[in-house]
Amino acid sequence: MESAAATQRIGRDYPLDLLGFSGDDARVPVRHILLALTVVTLWGLNFIAIHFSLEHFPPIFLAGLRFALLAVPALLFVPWPGVKVRYLLGYGLGFGTLQFFGLYLGMAAGFPAGLASLVLQASAPFTVLLGALLLRESITARRAAGIAVAVGGLVTVGLSRGSIDGWGPFLLVVLGAFGWSLGNLASRQAQTDRPLALVMWMTVVPPLPLFAVSLLVEGPGEISSGVASSLTAEALPGWGGLVYTMLFGTIVGSGIWVWLMRRHPAGVVAPFSMLVPVVGILAAWWILGQSPTWWELIGGLLVLVGVLWSSTQPGVPRLLGRRPGALHRGRAGPKVKAPTSTGG
Repeated sequence: MESAAATQRIGRDYPLDLLGFSGDDARVPVRHILLALTVVTLWGLNFIAIHFSLEHFPPIFLAGLRFALLAVPALLFVPWPGVKVRYLLGYGLGFGTLQFFGLYLGMAAGFPAGLASLVLQASAPFTVLLGALLLRESITARRAAGIAVAVGGLVTVGLSRGSIDGWGPFLLVVLGAFGWSLGNLASRQAQTDRPLALVMWMTVVPPLPLFAVSLLVEGPGEISSGVASSLTAEALPGWGGLVYTMLFGTIVGSGIWVWLMRRHPAGVVAPFSMLVPVVGILAAWWILGQSPTWWELIGGLLVLVGVLWSSTQPGVPRLLGRRPGALHRGRAGPKVKAPTSTGG
């Protein structure tokens, strides 16, 4: 009777105990799970906000503007993250510049917002492969299998989407995922104990290259036309989307995520990010009327399964096999050395 009551109490206060996690890895209170789900929702809706912004601004200029507006408070109020400049530059050029160059251009060319939230998950297998090639990290059989499944899903989405809009928009978003993976490697090498400060200081890097490319590709005429039209009442949704991506997508979302990552093992918190494409696709269907094809859904499921399989370790629930004192003991996860962020 006492064991049943203890099990019921644990399932209420620490529901991850009943989902296959064991020991201190499962010490995630309900309120922390709700915070993780809040971040997932904010990041999933981020792609809808980007869609509205792209309707009123040139895409490359918009990406530069997003980071320029974030760089000002970073320079004025955020302390230096204590990392080598080359790693900050690598993080900013990969995560900030190349990712959003590809993502914004791809979405501006017609790639659906919901599917973009899914294709960006390809950054996970890219990170594993680049880590093996550049950092000599080992790839286990489990990770290799997960990467193969994720790549198969990505090809499925690309073949389906390519028959509708052509391969260009899809490949641009894949390029964005590749940029994110480069940023992941740089942030991992940075080894900072102030990950949110690194996220904010990263915003100082992208504006200059993005504005320079915008001037060359989009030209002064398109930029000035976009800025002029943004001063009208019709552009309010575009400004709202821009504010959302900066405030909720970057500052609030990343702030909560880093807070959770510093208190729990990464293997417990990180899998929640797999729900971002679910929110993104459902929100795009509900708000924008974008419906993925069955092949895109199947490919998307393969991407999520492959990413989840390659980024987690097998575990066996030990709820009933713990020592009596283990039911009441918890501890925070290890200190985070690099920020983990998603959601565009």
